[in-house]
Parts: sequence; C-alpha cells; structure tokens
Amino acid sequence: MLAVLIIVLMAGGLLAWISHQWHPQAPKWISLVSVLIDFAIIAIYWLQHYQIGDLFNDGWLASYKVPWIESFGISFNLAMDGLSLLMLVLTFFLGVMAVLISWNEISHRVGFYYFNLLWVLAGITGVFVTLDMFLFYFFWEVMLIPMYFLIGIWGHENKRYAAYKFFIFTQAGGLLMLLAILGLYFLHGRATGNFTFDYLQLLNMELEPSTGRWLMLGFLVAFVVKLPIVPFHTWLPDAHSQAPTAGSLILAGLLLKTGAYGILRFVIPLFPDAAAEIAKPAMLLGVVGILYGAVLAYAQTDLKRLVAYTSVSHMGFVMLGAFAFNKLALQGVVMQMITHGISTGALFILAGCIYERIHTRDVTKMGGFWPNMPRMGGIALVFVMASLGLPGLGNFVAEFLTLVGSWQVSQKLTILAAIGLVGATAYSLRIMQKVFYGQALPAGDHAVHDITIREKFILIPMVVVIIVLGIYPGPVLQTANAPISNVLDYKPAKKVVATNTLEMKGGTDEQE
Repeated sequence: MLAVLIIVLMAGGLLAWISHQWHPQAPKWISLVSVLIDFAIIAIYWLQHYQIGDLFNDGWLASYKVPWIESFGISFNLAMDGLSLLMLVLTFFLGVMAVLISWNEISHRVGFYYFNLLWVLAGITGVFVTLDMFLFYFFWEVMLIPMYFLIGIWGHENKRYAAYKFFIFTQAGGLLMLLAILGLYFLHGRATGNFTFDYLQLLNMELEPSTGRWLMLGFLVAFVVKLPIVPFHTWLPDAHSQAPTAGSLILAGLLLKTGAYGILRFVIPLFPDAAAEIAKPAMLLGVVGILYGAVLAYAQTDLKRLVAYTSVSHMGFVMLGAFAFNKLALQGVVMQMITHGISTGALFILAGCIYERIHTRDVTKMGGFWPNMPRMGGIALVFVMASLGLPGLGNFVAEFLTLVGSWQVSQKLTILAAIGLVGATAYSLRIMQKVFYGQALPAGDHAVHDITIREKFILIPMVVVIIVLGIYPGPVLQTANAPISNVLDYKPAKKVVATNTLEMKGGTDEQE
C-alpha cells in the first residue's frame, strides 16, 4: 500500500503532463482521480483500523522493504505509524483541494503544472513514510524541485525572486542534513562494520556528546528552515505571496509540516541528549516566532503575506511543544500540524478566490464585501476564528495542549506564548475588518460575487473538518498516542541534563 500511494501520484503526474496534448481538460481530471485514489485508500485504512483498535498498538502499522543499492546499505524501506498515517490523511485531503482550486486558475502549460503538483505531493508522501535515510533525502529533494517550478512559472509578479529564495534556503538546509546523514552512516559503519542508512539501526547507535551535537544541528537546521522558525523564516512570506493558490496551500498545509515531522521523527529520537541541551533555547526561539510572526502579520497590507506571517507565529507553537518533552505538549504539536494545515490552507484559498475577483491582494483596496459575498464571509469568519484559537475549533485544542504541556517546563515562556494569542486575535480580526467589513468600495469597481459551486466543494468540507477537530479530537489524539510515546522513550538521560533535571521535567521525580 505504501509504495502504491507514491507510485499513483508519480504515474498520475507523468500521465497528466503527457495527456495535455490529447485534451486540454485531461490533466485536471487525471490529477483529481489520482489524488482521490490515494485519499480513499488511506481514509478507508484509517477508519477500518481505528474501529478494530489496531492504531493504539505500539509499533509500525504497515511496512514495506526491498533491497535497492545493497553495496551501500540503501533499501527501499517504507513504514507507517499513527503519526505518518495522520500526515498522509492531511496530505491527500489538501491534495484534493489543491487540484480543485487550480481548476480555473491555471490556463497555460496545464499539463506540466499538474505534473509538478502531483510530484510535490509524492515527495511529501515519501518523506512521511520512509525509514531509509538516503531515501528520505531523496524524497526531501523531490519536494523541493517541483515546488520551485510551481512558484517560478505560475506565480505572481516577483515569482522568480521568490522561487530562487525558496530554493536557496531549503537546499542549503537540505545539504546540511545530507552531511549529517552521511556522518551517521560512516560512524555506524565504523563502529559496527555494518554500513547502512536504515533508520531503526541508526537509532541504537551511541554518539559522543560533541559529535551528537553537530549531527543534530545538521538535521535541526534543515527542519527549522522548512518549519520555518525565526530567523530562518524570510523565504516564507515571499514564497507564499508569489505562489499560485495551490502552491500556497501546499506550502502552508504540508511542506511546513515536514519540518515538524522531522523534529519528532529524527531530531529527538536520534539525538535525545543533544536535543535536551538545546531544549530551552529552542523553546525560546519558538516563543520569539509566535510573537514576532503575530506583530508582522498585523503590519501587512498584502493579504497573502499577512496569512504567511500567521504561519510563522503558529509554527512557533510546534517548536515550543516539541522540546517540552512531555505527552501533552507533543499531542498539541500533532494537533497543530493538522489544524494549522486546514485553517491556514483555507485562508490561502480564500485569498486566492478574492484575488480572482478583484485582481489585487492589497487589503487597503478591499472592504465591504460581506453584502455581496455573505457565504464567503461566513466561511472566512470560521477560519479567522480558528486562527485566533476560538474554543470549539481545532486550533484551540492544539494550542491549549501545547501551552499546558510547556507550562510544566517553563512558566515564563508559556506566559509569553499565551500573549501571542492576543496578537493572533488582533491580526485575525483585522482580516475580517479590512476585507469583509468597513466601507464598501465604489460600485462598479469590482465585479464581486459569492462563492461558486466548485469553491463550496472545497471550503465546506474544510469547515466541517476544523469544527469536528475542535469538538471531537479524540480519534486524532488516540491515533497519535503510540508514536508520541515512542518519541518520549528517547527523551534525554538524566546524567546528560543533571543540572537541569527539575527544570526540564517540571517537578521532582516523586511528582513525575
């Protein structure tokens, strides 16, 4: 099944590219069917195994391994646990939305566009399921190159600059990660005589503290650039604002989550002691991102840049929770990965819909749209409320769990992070005030109309999902429970953080 998920997307992308010469509508339908097949496979698997309780067991839910380049210890090694399963459901759900939102927006080089779109999704899928470090890097690059083309060819006015900046930042981080992977490979081979890229074998390797720090930083830089965390975030606003709507959706909803996934899957389990040493600075960077992103989001006049900076703020919660080293915070991180993908992705879709109607992203040239677009305004209100963390919507559950978990580690950082929620309220309500309320534009300037049937098929399911996640997050939390417990099994040994034991644990050993 795991190999099929990737093959369907890659084959669908190639067929979409070729089919454009047969019929101009063929790439759209081939792409939609390809992503729907994957979404159906993974959704049915989740529902079936959730009902019988298989998802609550420790270990891998599915795996597939065949030799590839045996002389170098490289294998085609795929596996899925609860965390991977949730990320795959999110990937294919947003993938369907990305295809649908591109239906009328893309009018030139349509076949090549859908080829790149599906190959980005294939790379993301590979990142979430691979257990071979060489293969992981391969899929990491498969994500990068098609997204570069999506921004550089179908973007807006400064698309080349944004595409180059995106490529340079992410490629630089990826090369540092490659060096760290090679370091692990040679150190393991020298110590055991077995040169392998197998993740599960590399987990058991003991490293010198100084070596572990450098290798951990190689991985961490790649993931925080992708996340992104201040000060590695500057590529994000340009890429988001210049990308086509589907590109912004995939960037915010999925590519950023590969950074968070990398921290949970690789940084903490492979280097628990080194991760503990930088836990407080990492949490501080997360809080800085929460506050800095909120302030800059409020200051923007470009609607897509405004939403882009909200991602910087929200991803700060991921950094804060991941290095708190407790189950509540990590549950919040997983929820944040999913709910942010839905809510911010929907805001980018709404920004794209508005741009199609008035051909500007400048919020100073908007206002008073509610009378003409009440349904779009109501949907926007749902996602704006989700972005500011309103109880009853999914983002509240994510941020609440993260803050409760981080409180056990650092009360001061948690208070500062909670202040960021006030900033979220300010920039979220500003979106509604500037776009849908206020003084209406002079009549006749813009032919604004409410959402179409196609846009309803995109936005209404996202509204349902964000509400269900806020009211009934149990299936997500239960599915993620076993993988999170596995991450905590690799938390730092007390001897490494002896001077900070009480501070890191949030209490005495007896209280724990």
